[in-house]
Amino acid sequence: MRPSARAARRISAAAALLCTGALAAACGSTSSNSSAGSPASTAVSTASPAASAAAASSSAPPTTGATTPPSSPSVPACSTADLSGKVNTNPGGAAAGSTYYPLNLTNTSKSSCYLFGYPGVSFVTGPSGSQIGQPASRNRAVTPGTVILPEGGTAHVTIQVVDALNYSKSDCQPVTAHWLKVFPPDQLSAEYVKFTTETCASTSQPTMRIQRIRSGG
Repeated sequence: MRPSARAARRISAAAALLCTGALAAACGSTSSNSSAGSPASTAVSTASPAASAAAASSSAPPTTGATTPPSSPSVPACSTADLSGKVNTNPGGAAAGSTYYPLNLTNTSKSSCYLFGYPGVSFVTGPSGSQIGQPASRNRAVTPGTVILPEGGTAHVTIQVVDALNYSKSDCQPVTAHWLKVFPPDQLSAEYVKFTTETCASTSQPTMRIQRIRSGG
Protein backbone atom coordinates (compact mmCIF):
# COMPACT_ATOMS: atom_id res chain seq x y z
CA MET A 1 0.00 0.00 0.00
CA ARG A 2 1.27 3.43 -0.82
CA PRO A 3 2.14 5.82 2.06
CA SER A 4 -0.39 8.37 0.89
CA ALA A 5 -3.23 5.80 1.01
CA ARG A 6 -2.27 4.69 4.54
CA ALA A 7 -2.25 8.29 5.76
CA ALA A 8 -5.64 8.94 4.22
CA ARG A 9 -7.11 5.90 5.98
CA ARG A 10 -5.64 6.96 9.34
CA ILE A 11 -7.14 10.43 8.99
CA SER A 12 -10.56 8.91 8.11
CA ALA A 13 -10.46 6.59 11.14
CA ALA A 14 -9.49 9.45 13.48
CA ALA A 15 -12.26 11.61 12.10
CA ALA A 16 -14.79 8.78 12.64
CA LEU A 17 -13.65 8.35 16.25
CA LEU A 18 -13.89 12.09 16.90
CA CYS A 19 -17.37 12.13 15.40
CA THR A 20 -18.48 9.17 17.51
CA GLY A 21 -17.12 10.85 20.68
CA ALA A 22 -18.87 14.08 19.84
CA LEU A 23 -22.16 12.28 19.24
CA ALA A 24 -21.85 10.42 22.57
CA ALA A 25 -21.14 13.66 24.41
CA ALA A 26 -24.12 15.31 22.74
CA CYS A 27 -26.35 12.35 23.63
CA GLY A 28 -25.08 12.34 27.20
CA SER A 29 -25.71 16.07 27.50
CA THR A 30 -29.24 15.71 26.11
CA SER A 31 -30.03 12.76 28.42
CA SER A 32 -28.68 14.62 31.44
CA ASN A 33 -30.68 17.74 30.67
CA SER A 34 -33.79 15.68 30.03
CA SER A 35 -33.56 13.79 33.34
CA ALA A 36 -32.72 16.98 35.25
CA GLY A 37 -35.67 18.77 33.73
CA SER A 38 -38.11 15.96 34.41
CA PRO A 39 -38.51 16.42 38.21
CA ALA A 40 -38.82 20.19 37.74
CA SER A 41 -41.78 19.82 35.40
CA THR A 42 -43.35 17.27 37.78
CA ALA A 43 -42.93 19.66 40.71
CA VAL A 44 -44.61 22.45 38.80
CA SER A 45 -47.60 20.33 37.81
CA THR A 46 -47.92 18.93 41.36
CA ALA A 47 -47.76 22.35 42.93
CA SER A 48 -50.43 24.00 40.81
CA PRO A 49 -54.07 23.52 41.94
CA ALA A 50 -53.38 21.97 45.35
CA ALA A 51 -50.80 24.51 46.44
CA SER A 52 -52.92 27.41 45.25
CA ALA A 53 -55.94 26.11 47.18
CA ALA A 54 -53.85 25.57 50.30
CA ALA A 55 -52.41 29.07 50.06
CA ALA A 56 -55.87 30.58 49.63
CA SER A 57 -57.20 28.54 52.55
CA SER A 58 -54.34 29.43 54.90
CA SER A 59 -54.66 33.13 54.07
CA ALA A 60 -58.37 33.20 55.03
CA PRO A 61 -58.74 34.96 58.42
CA PRO A 62 -60.28 32.85 61.22
CA THR A 63 -63.36 34.87 62.15
CA THR A 64 -63.88 33.11 65.46
CA GLY A 65 -60.33 33.51 66.71
CA ALA A 66 -59.82 29.82 67.53
CA THR A 67 -56.24 28.59 67.52
CA THR A 68 -55.00 25.56 65.61
CA PRO A 69 -55.03 22.25 67.52
CA PRO A 70 -51.59 21.29 68.87
CA SER A 71 -51.69 18.12 66.78
CA SER A 72 -54.01 17.76 63.82
CA PRO A 73 -56.58 14.98 64.36
CA SER A 74 -57.09 12.31 61.72
CA VAL A 75 -60.61 13.62 61.12
CA PRO A 76 -61.69 16.94 59.54
CA ALA A 77 -62.86 19.98 61.49
CA CYS A 78 -66.61 20.18 62.04
CA SER A 79 -68.26 22.57 59.61
CA THR A 80 -71.38 24.58 60.40
CA ALA A 81 -73.40 22.20 58.21
CA ASP A 82 -72.21 19.25 60.36
CA LEU A 83 -73.61 20.69 63.60
CA SER A 84 -76.94 21.31 65.27
CA GLY A 85 -77.02 23.71 68.23
CA LYS A 86 -79.37 23.80 71.22
CA VAL A 87 -79.26 25.68 74.53
CA ASN A 88 -80.11 23.70 77.64
CA THR A 89 -82.38 26.21 79.38
CA ASN A 90 -82.07 24.43 82.73
CA PRO A 91 -79.35 26.69 84.12
CA GLY A 92 -76.15 25.03 85.18
CA GLY A 93 -75.65 27.50 88.03
CA ALA A 94 -75.56 31.18 88.93
CA ALA A 95 -72.97 33.43 90.52
CA ALA A 96 -72.28 37.15 90.93
CA GLY A 97 -75.29 38.30 88.93
CA SER A 98 -74.82 35.77 86.10
CA THR A 99 -76.54 32.57 84.96
CA TYR A 100 -74.75 29.71 83.17
CA TYR A 101 -76.27 27.72 80.29
CA PRO A 102 -74.78 24.85 78.23
CA LEU A 103 -74.89 25.38 74.47
CA ASN A 104 -74.82 21.86 72.99
CA LEU A 105 -73.33 21.23 69.53
CA THR A 106 -74.28 17.84 68.06
CA ASN A 107 -72.61 16.24 65.05
CA THR A 108 -75.46 15.46 62.63
CA SER A 109 -73.19 14.35 59.78
CA LYS A 110 -72.43 10.74 58.83
CA SER A 111 -68.77 10.84 59.88
CA SER A 112 -66.57 11.99 62.75
CA CYS A 113 -65.22 15.54 62.97
CA TYR A 114 -63.44 17.66 65.59
CA LEU A 115 -63.96 20.96 67.41
CA PHE A 116 -61.24 23.03 69.02
CA GLY A 117 -61.25 26.38 70.79
CA TYR A 118 -64.17 28.78 71.05
CA PRO A 119 -67.21 29.46 68.88
CA GLY A 120 -68.24 33.00 68.03
CA VAL A 121 -71.50 33.74 69.86
CA SER A 122 -73.77 36.80 69.96
CA PHE A 123 -77.41 37.70 70.59
CA VAL A 124 -79.35 38.64 67.45
CA THR A 125 -82.85 39.84 66.65
CA GLY A 126 -83.53 36.72 64.57
CA PRO A 127 -82.08 34.49 61.82
CA SER A 128 -80.12 36.80 59.52
CA GLY A 129 -81.12 39.66 61.88
CA SER A 130 -78.95 42.33 63.49
CA GLN A 131 -76.67 41.85 66.50
CA ILE A 132 -77.84 42.83 69.99
CA GLY A 133 -75.20 44.30 72.29
CA GLN A 134 -71.66 43.00 72.48
CA PRO A 135 -70.61 39.54 71.20
CA ALA A 136 -69.54 37.02 73.85
CA SER A 137 -66.07 37.44 75.27
CA ARG A 138 -63.92 34.37 76.00
CA ASN A 139 -62.96 32.96 79.36
CA ARG A 140 -59.39 31.76 78.75
CA ALA A 141 -58.74 30.40 82.25
CA VAL A 142 -58.57 26.83 80.90
CA THR A 143 -56.47 25.84 77.87
CA PRO A 144 -58.61 24.58 74.95
CA GLY A 145 -58.47 20.90 73.98
CA THR A 146 -59.49 19.00 70.86
CA VAL A 147 -62.92 17.34 71.04
CA ILE A 148 -63.60 14.61 68.47
CA LEU A 149 -67.30 14.09 67.76
CA PRO A 150 -68.42 10.76 66.27
CA GLU A 151 -71.65 10.65 64.31
CA GLY A 152 -74.36 11.79 66.75
CA GLY A 153 -71.79 12.92 69.34
CA THR A 154 -72.26 16.13 71.34
CA ALA A 155 -69.91 18.78 72.72
CA HIS A 156 -70.91 21.84 74.73
CA VAL A 157 -69.91 25.41 75.45
CA THR A 158 -70.89 27.02 78.75
CA ILE A 159 -72.47 30.45 78.24
CA GLN A 160 -72.37 32.94 81.11
CA VAL A 161 -75.24 35.43 80.70
CA VAL A 162 -74.85 38.56 82.80
CA ASP A 163 -78.06 39.76 84.48
CA ALA A 164 -79.25 42.91 82.71
CA LEU A 165 -80.45 44.22 86.10
CA ASN A 166 -76.78 44.58 87.09
CA TYR A 167 -76.78 47.83 85.11
CA SER A 168 -78.92 50.94 85.07
CA LYS A 169 -81.57 51.08 82.34
CA SER A 170 -79.78 53.96 80.63
CA ASP A 171 -76.48 52.05 80.54
CA CYS A 172 -78.03 48.71 79.56
CA GLN A 173 -81.03 49.54 77.37
CA PRO A 174 -82.62 46.16 78.33
CA VAL A 175 -84.34 44.05 75.66
CA THR A 176 -85.51 40.46 75.32
CA ALA A 177 -83.37 38.42 72.92
CA HIS A 178 -84.73 35.24 71.32
CA TRP A 179 -81.81 34.02 69.20
CA LEU A 180 -78.11 33.27 69.34
CA LYS A 181 -75.87 33.52 66.30
CA VAL A 182 -73.20 30.81 66.58
CA PHE A 183 -70.06 30.46 64.46
CA PRO A 184 -68.32 27.10 65.08
CA PRO A 185 -64.54 27.55 65.41
CA ASP A 186 -62.93 28.86 62.21
CA GLN A 187 -66.15 28.67 60.18
CA LEU A 188 -67.40 31.53 58.01
CA SER A 189 -71.11 30.61 58.15
CA ALA A 190 -73.28 30.75 61.27
CA GLU A 191 -76.07 28.73 62.82
CA TYR A 192 -79.00 30.37 64.59
CA VAL A 193 -80.10 28.83 67.88
CA LYS A 194 -83.27 29.70 69.79
CA PHE A 195 -82.59 31.13 73.25
CA THR A 196 -84.75 33.67 75.09
CA THR A 197 -83.30 35.87 77.81
CA GLU A 198 -83.01 39.49 78.95
CA THR A 199 -79.89 41.26 77.81
CA CYS A 200 -78.50 44.71 77.06
CA ALA A 201 -78.91 46.34 73.68
CA SER A 202 -76.14 48.81 74.56
CA THR A 203 -72.68 47.86 73.36
CA SER A 204 -71.10 49.69 76.31
CA GLN A 205 -71.77 46.81 78.74
CA PRO A 206 -70.52 43.19 78.56
CA THR A 207 -73.45 40.79 78.74
CA MET A 208 -72.10 37.33 77.82
CA ARG A 209 -68.95 35.20 78.21
CA ILE A 210 -68.20 31.72 76.90
CA GLN A 211 -65.85 28.97 77.97
CA ARG A 212 -63.88 26.61 75.73
CA ILE A 213 -65.57 23.75 73.91
CA ARG A 214 -65.77 20.61 76.06
CA SER A 215 -66.89 17.06 75.35
CA GLY A 216 -70.34 15.85 76.37
CA GLY A 217 -73.75 17.48 76.48
